[in-house]
Amino acid sequence: MAAMFGARRLLRLARPALLPPPARGYAEPAAGPAAMAFTFASPTQVFYNGANVKQVDVPTLTGSFGILASHVPTLQVLRPGVVTVYAEDGTATKYFVSSGSVTVNADSTVQVLAEEAVTMDMLDLATAKSNLEKAVSEMAAASDEAAKAEAQIKVEANEALVKALE
Repeated sequence: MAAMFGARRLLRLARPALLPPPARGYAEPAAGPAAMAFTFASPTQVFYNGANVKQVDVPTLTGSFGILASHVPTLQVLRPGVVTVYAEDGTATKYFVSSGSVTVNADSTVQVLAEEAVTMDMLDLATAKSNLEKAVSEMAAASDEAAKAEAQIKVEANEALVKALE
């Protein structure tokens, strides 16, 4: 009799392991604002000021990422590259930034503050390649660490510029 009770108890404990796993479903939509208020500026120009946009793609030191409404709050440093802004209607506008910061807040406000920013149509590939060659020669000719560091920054920015235009 004791063996039968032991077997029943063992079956009861093992039952969860014998049942098929529960069906998986889709995640619930994230709660929060459906729109994203976007501000994008440089010291010389304001491109967006609290505008509602669909998505923003940014290049950062830790990698590029896209930002949508209700994105997890973050603070990142921009690296030279292309910032792409997708309007509510899906049209994309691209800007080249040299450096700066991006802040994503819990209330779905996003700020991109760039040291320098221009629309891609203002840039020329031939000039960018020429500037890259000059920067590489400056880096090779640099005599001290400060000059090498400045030249390295110019090289990185111009490499990103050429890559963005090709």
